[in-house]
Amino acid sequence: MFYVYVIRNNDGKIYIGYTADLEKRLLRHNGTLKNKKKSFTYKNKGPWKIVHIETFDNRAEAVKREKQLKSSRGRNFIKNLLDK
Repeated sequence: MFYVYVIRNNDGKIYIGYTADLEKRLLRHNGTLKNKKKSFTYKNKGPWKIVHIETFDNRAEAVKREKQLKSSRGRNFIKNLLDK
């Protein structure tokens, strides 16, 4: 199972990603587990909190949805979702 997720920090920064292990990935974003490289979420300090999750049966579907959410239409969808 794969997850597409949206996380947000206290400054209102948003990150969209996908993973097979959501719990472990969130720990990496928050610096509890070490990352191999300095990423967007490392530079923009957390704590990062999950604000939206979608579940998919395979990686290809998750990657496709992640790309949709990162588009301008997808970002508008997320903005509207978070403004509720």
